[in-house]
Amino acid sequence: MDRTLAADLARLPDLLDATRRAAADALAALDARPVVPPAGKPDHAAEPLPEHGAGAEAALAAFRERWEPRLSASAGPRYLGFVTGGATPAALAGDWLTAAHDQNSNSALDGAGQDLERETVGWLRSLFHLSPAHCGTFVSGATMSNTTGLAIAREWLGERLGVSPAEDGVAALGPVRVLSGAPHSSIAKALSVLGLGRAALVKVPTLPGREAVDPAALDRALADTPGPAVVVANAGTVNTVDFDDLRAVAALKRRHDFWLHTDAAFGAFAALSPDHARLADGLDASDSLCVDLHKWLNVPYDSAVQFTRRQDLQARVFQNSAAYLGPLGEHPDLVHLTPENSHRLRALAAWFTLRAYGRQGHREIVERDIACARALGEHLRADPAFTLLAPVRLNVVCFTLAADPTPARLTALREAAAAEVFVTPTVYGGTPALRAAFSNWRTTQADVDRAAQALRTAAREIA
Repeated sequence: MDRTLAADLARLPDLLDATRRAAADALAALDARPVVPPAGKPDHAAEPLPEHGAGAEAALAAFRERWEPRLSASAGPRYLGFVTGGATPAALAGDWLTAAHDQNSNSALDGAGQDLERETVGWLRSLFHLSPAHCGTFVSGATMSNTTGLAIAREWLGERLGVSPAEDGVAALGPVRVLSGAPHSSIAKALSVLGLGRAALVKVPTLPGREAVDPAALDRALADTPGPAVVVANAGTVNTVDFDDLRAVAALKRRHDFWLHTDAAFGAFAALSPDHARLADGLDASDSLCVDLHKWLNVPYDSAVQFTRRQDLQARVFQNSAAYLGPLGEHPDLVHLTPENSHRLRALAAWFTLRAYGRQGHREIVERDIACARALGEHLRADPAFTLLAPVRLNVVCFTLAADPTPARLTALREAAAAEVFVTPTVYGGTPALRAAFSNWRTTQADVDRAAQALRTAAREIA
């Protein structure tokens, strides 16, 4: 064994303790450090690979000196860009143990890891009020969850037409239409990956002033579609967290032949709040369903779940035939259900946080984040420098500058406020805008007040 490696093995408990202290220091500093540090020098040179390593302790010291100060505080309470959760204490513990046990639990030939994943999927199914007809598997994120769901939809299209794209290739399907009102960008990406093509995506008119699909327009579009189709419903759009009427969309199946895939990456968590569960009403009608977990479940990246009613078609797409892999059968091993032959035991972090805090604990996180989003909305509504572009329906505030909201001025605003709050750019209704998305378990009203003050100050600076 390499001498340095052997020395690290002998000192492993001490090294883990040093790493624990470094992690604790980083988390303790979240409230005080810049949410997004200033950009580094553009000529920052990469170091060459060392010929002889100096050991884990030296690597830890180098990381803390060179890289840690440049990382964003994305685990913290005022990182409101994208839709980014943090990691609850239990989820962090679970993730550390995930690395320590280093399981590739895709096969029944090796341990109980996939049983743990199935138990966790059952808990998530209960959390989102899904019926046992939905089977689930862990994937890396919403993009992979949407891709997997649409791959199953592609095989369903083949079943309806008497072919199998998994066996015969996607050309056997002929032209395909995928209908959606306000699809996330990952839908087009998935269609590209799956060989269906971005041009297969047909935008359906939305309700006036909304991002929710117009059910009557969808009805007409389906009537104009020859043969079976795919409908992508949205349970929480990125810009304004708008929800399609999932029950109305599903009711169209009485007249039209289509697969219903629902993108509920973070909107599914509305089901946890009694005051907002009606938004997610009808999730169970989906044939396939995307839910991201590193958003509002607050587990570390990367983690999402993909549900479907047709696991048989899922296995037809992703089956992997090799003697050293587990069986296909009626209850296929996980290796036969996703594009990955290998994945870390992502379910463990989710298992830990669900086991530690239960339904009520995660309901409190969701409801507190919703309250924080509404409070920021009220701050901005009361300030003449800003304009709200949409109602705060759940956990996202979509806003812009009241005067001259150009991309350049919004960029200047974001950068001026970045030490205190991070928000991301968008375009809504043709207007350049900003989004603040609340999904971190740490965020409180005090963070809202700090964020609002930072945005007000930044607006004055660029005026």
